[in-house]
Amino acid sequence: MEDDSILEQLWHSEGMARGWESKDVESQREDAREEREARTSRQNLEELPLARERESLMLQRTRVLADLESAVNPGYRTLLQRSLTFLDEKIASLSR
Repeated sequence: MEDDSILEQLWHSEGMARGWESKDVESQREDAREEREARTSRQNLEELPLARERESLMLQRTRVLADLESAVNPGYRTLLQRSLTFLDEKIASLSR
């Protein structure tokens, strides 16, 4: 009986140690995950204006292409071609 009591005490103390140890590891993992998310968030905030500008330019480009398909006036077609060239150059400069 006495041996059972000692074994039970050892089992409980080992279980506690493992429990604390796993919580510490879990805490370290959580801290690392939060740090990664913070870095990603800062990076996204810095890139957000650039992404918005690119999206706006792509929408403008889509509109110019649609107008170009239906344009019949040569002067207007020339203007649309210049606009398309300008937008393509601007989009390319954002990619660098």
